[in-house]
Amino acid sequence: MRIVPSLCFLLLIGNLLFAQNDKKKWDVSSPEGIPFTDVEFTVNQGTWMNLDVSPDGKTIAFDLLGDIYTMPANGGQATCIRSGLPWEVQPRFSPDGKQILFTSDAGGGDNIWVMNADGSKARQVTKENFRLLNNPCWMPDGQYFVARKHFTSTRSLGAGEMWLYHISGGEGLQLTKRKNDQQDVNEPSVSSDGRYVYFSEDLYPGGFFQYNKDPLKQIFAIRRYDRQEGKVENVTGGSGGAFRPQISPDGEWLAFVRRVDTKTVLFLQQRSTGLEYSLYDGLDKDQQEAWTIFGIYPGFAWGPDQQTRAGKMSAIYIWAKTRSSNPNSAQRPSARRLPVPTARSWCLTPQANYIKKTFPAEKWNNCSICLTWNLSRHFLPTAVF
Repeated sequence: MRIVPSLCFLLLIGNLLFAQNDKKKWDVSSPEGIPFTDVEFTVNQGTWMNLDVSPDGKTIAFDLLGDIYTMPANGGQATCIRSGLPWEVQPRFSPDGKQILFTSDAGGGDNIWVMNADGSKARQVTKENFRLLNNPCWMPDGQYFVARKHFTSTRSLGAGEMWLYHISGGEGLQLTKRKNDQQDVNEPSVSSDGRYVYFSEDLYPGGFFQYNKDPLKQIFAIRRYDRQEGKVENVTGGSGGAFRPQISPDGEWLAFVRRVDTKTVLFLQQRSTGLEYSLYDGLDKDQQEAWTIFGIYPGFAWGPDQQTRAGKMSAIYIWAKTRSSNPNSAQRPSARRLPVPTARSWCLTPQANYIKKTFPAEKWNNCSICLTWNLSRHFLPTAVF
């Protein structure tokens, strides 16, 4: 007589477990039970926009409010290639220009995804559900990439490590080890030979996150991991810090960002001499004093080298304020705005007052997202910092 209740109890438990497993998985792209109201608006500028340039120098990929666009490098109409409710940022072209890595929470948390350069065939590469990832950077072979893995702590929003992944997926390989759970490591940039991984690291004294850090002292510094020697070495830092490193294709120059007094400034370091040059002081304020989970400054890129009558020329594409600089001196790099048409249609979630996009609008308006610096190796700035 005791067997029958036991069997009933087991059947009941089995039914409950089946019901739990049968529960529909949360879909970031199509949340249920949340009322939306569609609203349309046109923007003429963007903020905190990560961008990259295709290897042939013809196309810029950039993010705007969680969507990814491409546009001609000389300016023109922007085309939305990745849109929807998920937050998707930090596009990076593959070495052959055929694919784009990006960060997306479409799978439920921030992971690295890849898609064709036209936005087709997007798929999730990493499958982290706790130690989330962002800021992907291709290795030169186009088969691997480096990304920043996030580690939380009980007191702060956590720290980061550099990890290496294959484009097919997998568990990844740890490159750097965090020194604690409160000081961040971020913003990887890989040299063209694949040997060095440049990154920014919080080196502020104390060994823990602080709310009252002095930006005129060193908060972040740029370091690099030597994959051949297996060691980390310092590259640049000092007063105002140094962050968002971007090594040039030929490895001769390191572009980075630094705080100078109250301004955030684009700098160049000549790797062979260590000399550093100030390029442009009109960038938007960096986030050195804040949490830097997605980086201290938006990602930027070098364009491919070009031969001109003046010699070898390069360009740096970076998001800045809508102001442009027009230096007259031949010994200063030239800057120009790029016209970017952008308009979107969005949906509003009333409960959280949170804006997310639904589909692109048809009308476009011009704005500026970045400054293009033409850098002649024969006419560098004369001021050395």
